[in-house]
Amino acid sequence: MKEYIEKRALDIAEYIISHNATVRQTAKQFGVSKSTVHKDLTERLPQLNSSLAGDARKVLEVNKAERHIRGGLATREKYLHSKL
Repeated sequence: MKEYIEKRALDIAEYIISHNATVRQTAKQFGVSKSTVHKDLTERLPQLNSSLAGDARKVLEVNKAERHIRGGLATREKYLHSKL
């Protein structure tokens, strides 16, 4: 694996953990696709640092469990503003 990819995977994991960020937010922050963020976290990171991968996985699981709520709130907000 190339050195810059390893560094990016570690940086992405640290960002997600420190900011409780979503994959989408992280992708935007690093200028990469959501697929790249996901691949870095699920495939590359466990090979580089398993404890960091475990911590990042916990944040991803929380985000996955809450995403239906965030989506509903975003839709509600959209329609509240469009009726004004």
